[in-house]
Amino acid sequence: MEIEDPNLEENQNSEVVLEPKVGTRFDSEDKAQECYTIYAKAKGFGAITITSKKVNNVKSYVTYGCHLSGNARPTGSNPVKSHPTPKTGCKAHMNISLLVDGKWKLSSIELKHNHEMDPEKVKYLRCYRALPPNVKRTIELNRAAGINMNQIVASCVIEAGGPDNLTWTDKDARNYKDKERRVQLQEGDADAMHKYFVRMQKDNSDFFYAIDLDEDDRLRNVFWADAYSKELYKEFGDVVTFDTTYLVNRFDMPFAPFVGVNHHGQSILFGCGLITRENTDSFVWLFRTWLSCMFDSYPNAIIIDQCRAMQNAISVVFPNTRHRWCLWHIMKKIPDKFKNCNEYKEIKTSLKSVVYDSLDPKEFEQNWENLIKQFHLHDNEWFAGMYKERHRWVPAFVKDTFWAGMSTTQ
Repeated sequence: MEIEDPNLEENQNSEVVLEPKVGTRFDSEDKAQECYTIYAKAKGFGAITITSKKVNNVKSYVTYGCHLSGNARPTGSNPVKSHPTPKTGCKAHMNISLLVDGKWKLSSIELKHNHEMDPEKVKYLRCYRALPPNVKRTIELNRAAGINMNQIVASCVIEAGGPDNLTWTDKDARNYKDKERRVQLQEGDADAMHKYFVRMQKDNSDFFYAIDLDEDDRLRNVFWADAYSKELYKEFGDVVTFDTTYLVNRFDMPFAPFVGVNHHGQSILFGCGLITRENTDSFVWLFRTWLSCMFDSYPNAIIIDQCRAMQNAISVVFPNTRHRWCLWHIMKKIPDKFKNCNEYKEIKTSLKSVVYDSLDPKEFEQNWENLIKQFHLHDNEWFAGMYKERHRWVPAFVKDTFWAGMSTTQ
């Protein structure tokens, strides 16, 4: 961002937030908006875009203002039940205009507000609140597993290091939970995908696909595998990894590949799925469809992440298949679980040593007990839960099964 005012340049390198001034130049519209938002948060009000204008179909003028600008108005169609919005007609704003060289200039500004402001509570304003993608995913996975919202929210608060570190409220989480998660695929999109699969199957009769539609003919789940994937599974299908951490951004549908390794240790694909929701029903449909594609030949072992709904589906579809949790996903959680501990580095190093260096269950049990005593972790819920499920992820407990050299879904 190019700054004409030296005071603003000083502002970029200090925690003191100074008032924007007329004449300030910005490299882009986003930089201007960022500047006003930083100022607004420091002062205690919400920054919103009030209006913008275009000249020859090019945006050339933007007005940012206070979240309380405008007049109060009813929020519903029923005048008896509706409540007015908390607008005060605040005139505070900042105007920027596009220059010939493509930069933006602060052309005018009004800093006075007609209401009280509180920097301590500004993060609770709607314009600043947002559920991060990882929190949305946590809510979906835990709700699918039957965990209530009080426990989910409490867990998120602990992971964030306390309620003061959250960018959302309990109400935001509950509102998100109450919204039915629908795939934004219209009937035409599903039809286009179906036509593509039909064309692929016409070129090769061994191409397999299955599409699951809801009552409104919207795509809910889909699976496909080509002839090569099916042949690979015949040779190397002893161990399968299944992961849903890849998201298709346009439709926000978890992408679920079935992956294995060949005799060279290279990753190979056994089929792909797209699912609407990460719940037990979706996984059961996907697993059964995949099994049908793969000649009803059950894998000897499968690696998944810590997903309760996925575990439930495995017990239904693959009751005799040995399954373990992805070790990478588990060890990745260590910083989040202990980053606020004074002995974080020591705990991390010791835990890795216990997990990776224990040669058998007996040695692991002894090393784990010593770790608990050394760092006084007897009351740590995460440690207790991981110990209870140790047979699903600790290398010393899964050595009796062939895993083709894999311990993670990555």
